[in-house]
Amino acid sequence: MKAFEIKRGNVVEHNGKVWQIRDIERSAPQGRGGNVTYRFIMYSVPGAQKLDLSLRADDELKETELTRRQVNFSYKDGEAFVFMDIEDYTQFTLDASAVGNAAGFITDGLEGCYLQLIDDQAVALQLPQTVTLEVVDTAPELKGATATKRPKPAKLNTGIEILVPEYVTTGEKILVSTTTGEFSGRA
Repeated sequence: MKAFEIKRGNVVEHNGKVWQIRDIERSAPQGRGGNVTYRFIMYSVPGAQKLDLSLRADDELKETELTRRQVNFSYKDGEAFVFMDIEDYTQFTLDASAVGNAAGFITDGLEGCYLQLIDDQAVALQLPQTVTLEVVDTAPELKGATATKRPKPAKLNTGIEILVPEYVTTGEKILVSTTTGEFSGRA
C-alpha cells in the first residue's frame, strides 16, 4: 500500500517487524516539483517500541493481515484492559501502552469496540465513534451570561477533561467523540 493511502490505525510491516500507525504528519514543500512527504509515528506490535518513519507519497509499506473481532470491555486487570469477544466469549488482554489515550473513553461494559489481532494476540483497539460518559465536575451555568455560549471545562467519570457547552451540568450523561475527544451532544 502506498504511503498516501495509509491511515491512522493501519498495521504495516517494516524491516521484518509489525507496526501500528499512531499518527501521520503530511508535509508538502513549497515550490514546484516538491515531493509530498509523510512522517509516520508508529509503534511496534506487540511491544510498543516507537519509530518515526518518513516516506514519499509513492513509497510502499506492506499492510499486515489482521483479524478484527467485536468485543465489549470487561474489566481492568492492574494496568491492562480485558475485553470479551461477543461471539465466543474469548477474553483478550491489551496493556495500557497499546490502549494509549483511548483509556479516557473506556467505561464498564463499553460495547461496540473492535480488537485487532495478529496470530490471536490483541494488538490494537478500535473504539465506537462516540461513547457515553458522565460529567462528574463542572461549573454551574452562569445565569444572565451573554448570548454567546462559551464552553467550559468538565471532568468526566473516566478522569479526562473536555470542554462542554455552558448548559451541561454535573451528573449529566453526554456523548463524546472518540476521534476528536470533543463533546457531541447529550446522551
